[in-house]
Amino acid sequence: MTKFLLAVHVLAAVITIGPVTVAASMFPPTARRALAEPGDAATLAEARTLHRICRVYAVIAVAVPVFGLATADSLHVLSSPWLITSIVLTAAAAAVLGVLILPRQSAMLTVLDGAVDPGGVATARQAVGRLGMHTGLFNLLWATVTVLMIVRPGSTTGA
Repeated sequence: MTKFLLAVHVLAAVITIGPVTVAASMFPPTARRALAEPGDAATLAEARTLHRICRVYAVIAVAVPVFGLATADSLHVLSSPWLITSIVLTAAAAAVLGVLILPRQSAMLTVLDGAVDPGGVATARQAVGRLGMHTGLFNLLWATVTVLMIVRPGSTTGA
């Protein structure tokens, strides 16, 4: 059963978190292009699609910690420091996505949908920069969790 849970956990991580990290990373440059070329329907559609990917896959990604906790329980490693650290970092990544990235992407789409006055473009560009920073933080958190899942400092399970 442990191998099944681990396989589902890893597959869920690859299939759900991978697209979110890529789409979230592509959103700021796409938003910058849309700001530089107001009225470009293709770029705006691309930004909307990237936001939709982030939203939908973020919800589906709940399977990752669910199967991760089930796997950890079956391996009897729930109290391991590397796992606790990974859980905290996963929660932080989810918070960054849910509180900082998704709402700001949505707000940016609202800006891109409407006509932005010249002063508003500068403010929107600053917002895109901050969004890029938050996305980088999100990706760094997931990269750290991935390394912890592979290296598992102090683990003696051999799994």
